Amino acid sequence: MEYQDIAIGLDVGTTKIVAMVGRRNEYNKIEILGIGKSKSVGVHIGVVNNITQTIEAIREAVYEAEHSSGLKIKEVIVGIAGQHIRSLQHNDYITRLDFENVISQKDIQKLIDQVHKLIMQPGEEIIHVLPQEYKVDSQAEIGEPIGMYGSRLEANFHVVVGQISSIRNIGRCVKAAGLDLSGMTLEPLASAEAVLSTEEREAGVALVDIGGGTTDIAIFKDNIIRHTAVIPFGGNVITENIKTDCLIIERQAELLKIKFGSAWPGENKETEIVCIPGLRGRDPKEISLKHLSQIIHIRVCEILEQVNVEIKNYGNEEQKKRLIAGLVMTGGGSQLKHIRPLTEYITGMDVRIGYSNEHIAGGENGIISNPEYATSIGLVIKGLDDKKKYLCTNAEMEHRYHRYDENSELISTKFYNKNRRLNSKEDQKKKKNKTKSFLEIWADKFRKILNDTE
Repeated sequence: MEYQDIAIGLDVGTTKIVAMVGRRNEYNKIEILGIGKSKSVGVHIGVVNNITQTIEAIREAVYEAEHSSGLKIKEVIVGIAGQHIRSLQHNDYITRLDFENVISQKDIQKLIDQVHKLIMQPGEEIIHVLPQEYKVDSQAEIGEPIGMYGSRLEANFHVVVGQISSIRNIGRCVKAAGLDLSGMTLEPLASAEAVLSTEEREAGVALVDIGGGTTDIAIFKDNIIRHTAVIPFGGNVITENIKTDCLIIERQAELLKIKFGSAWPGENKETEIVCIPGLRGRDPKEISLKHLSQIIHIRVCEILEQVNVEIKNYGNEEQKKRLIAGLVMTGGGSQLKHIRPLTEYITGMDVRIGYSNEHIAGGENGIISNPEYATSIGLVIKGLDDKKKYLCTNAEMEHRYHRYDENSELISTKFYNKNRRLNSKEDQKKKKNKTKSFLEIWADKFRKILNDTE
């Protein structure tokens, strides 16, 4: 099996670290070749706060994934989240001097690179520059400007920003674990790849990924990313409250939440009791399931109210921006009993739980399609798509720049002057720089970040 045919997603979460190895089969479905999972003890609210513990947890998850897949893992694409993430809208443009030629990917990349040069707040760095609608001269609301004529290329961008220190800490952990970092992706965007359909993105949908330390939001409309946000509350807040109110240890609180917890307190009666074993020979502790569900209900409502605020900030109340497909919930927190009707009640929107069944090969559904693995699967999909783009770009460049006649002259004059020769060292150097793909540029950027940490 060729290494270029597979991708490895690394989800560095607050409660768990997952390494997932996958490839596309002949039916364009994702085959999961291996999966490794370890307890995350060095990450808090999506941010690394203990380098050594995080490195060990990554190594443990990767080793397990290698063992189950039979492959040696060399590089990973990593998900990034945390309370340090913020987003903003930006408009920018370039003036094309060669307006007699049609707009190409090179022009779009030039515009994106220009946005990457924006000055952020101290200690911040741009993670993603996501184009929305384009405008060519006076023609607005263009989805794809490539192939059009025009002298002024303008676009609205959704820009995702994060703290440099947090980004570098993740990169350092990956490198110290003996891995190469092929790229970073905002986790809600990865989860969206795994659970959202094209129709939902077109109609308008809010993805809500309730993880252990954060709740990530990504809103799509007209197949365009419109809004992203990270709420610094997740399943751990619920567990912590159960632990404090019921005077039990964290492991018991987590098991209570998973096995008996409900987001709707009217479900349980006062007489429903569960016994928790006492510590070191102490008497068992009796806990009312109604009281348990009341604790959970309060915390879930706080999270969902914040989600509702972000949806309103996007502008869902405007008729033109209405999210027709409603809300899709994923992540480990979405499995909480009765969370779906509670979400519908608070947001007033249609809600479904997001599974990855649509993308996973038929025989592998089940535990892997569980919502808690949505980010990991999305990272694998993103990694495979990036490799496909890289190979396509290289193949296209090979076709464009390596067609010579017997005198080593270019046959086509579309990209180079016919009389220009490629046998000089200077031209070879220029050719190499010209064929550098967007992914290679990103890889160089991440290598620079990692080298700065040493």
